[in-house]
Amino acid sequence: MNDHHHDHSHDHDDDHEHDHEHSHGQHHGGRLAAWWHRLTHAVVPHSHDSRAKIDPALESSRDGLRALWISLIGLGITALAQAVIVVLSGSVALLGDTLHNVADALTAVPLGIAFLLGRRAATRAYTYGYGRAEDLAGILIVLVIAGSAVAAAWTAVDRLLRPAEVTHLPWVAAAGLVGFIGNELVARYRIHVGRRIGSAALIADGLHARTDGYTSLAVLAAAGGVALGWRWADPAVGLAIAVAIALVLKDAAREVYRRLMDAVDPAIVDQAETTLRGVDGVQDVAAVRLRWIGHRLHAEAELVVDANLTLVAAHEIAADAEHQLTHAVPRLTTATVHTDPDSHPGGHHHTDLSHQRRQTRS
Repeated sequence: MNDHHHDHSHDHDDDHEHDHEHSHGQHHGGRLAAWWHRLTHAVVPHSHDSRAKIDPALESSRDGLRALWISLIGLGITALAQAVIVVLSGSVALLGDTLHNVADALTAVPLGIAFLLGRRAATRAYTYGYGRAEDLAGILIVLVIAGSAVAAAWTAVDRLLRPAEVTHLPWVAAAGLVGFIGNELVARYRIHVGRRIGSAALIADGLHARTDGYTSLAVLAAAGGVALGWRWADPAVGLAIAVAIALVLKDAAREVYRRLMDAVDPAIVDQAETTLRGVDGVQDVAAVRLRWIGHRLHAEAELVVDANLTLVAAHEIAADAEHQLTHAVPRLTTATVHTDPDSHPGGHHHTDLSHQRRQTRS
């Protein structure tokens, strides 16, 4: 029997040339480019060694942080523009949309902290590292979505009971359109990056932003209804927005719940098994287990090999299997491979083997 464990992330590294010249104005095309370079240099972690190879897991965290910063800025500007129109118009529908945008922007903070924590090295206490911080951030994001739904519903019901005039209708409609465009762009970006790096929390955040976009379109309907003299249209749309938020809450909560329960796509398990069975020397695959740690996958596999192999030969098979597995399964960075002889395949033999060995030695 042979166990082989290896952090294989370095085998996927790419060389990243990253020169940091301090004369930004000369090398980045003017003051605006220089300002942007200084900003990204401050908020995105850098390596100053151009020859250093970057761990792809570390790079994925950088991608996540970059997505959060960009979406935070985009949603912040969108919410600020809408807030001004809310003060001028008194629209409850637009207020609900603005509150949702603000909440969506603020969820970038705990998720950003989680990405930073996930990059810390494993310790004796946290032997798998701090990747699970993303799952905790996902829970917080779900709670924020729920809070924004309650706030929007409460405000809408209050306005239905106590109607008030809505003014500056063209600006309200324009704010709704701006909200839709801003949120949809942010949603597409977050979901794309989240799927690429395997972050359930970032995907949930992207779904949250997408719902904000659809609810922003509802603000247009509210403005149109009020223009036709239907004073109830604004709070009614605000209530509909609350319902829409509740629907996306269900999807986001399911995504985060599955991650907390270590659920993986069965197709990934099939792919892992197929890869392992194709390794020369592997007679059978007794078990394959995969789990998410943050936005990275870890695998454990039990293989059946010829009982007459030497320890070195069995180790070579385990090493080859681990290497092929980390290349075949996306976002899989670590794997532990155990080999069983075909005379005693499967983990259920381990207890008997241990007892027999100790009886023989005694």
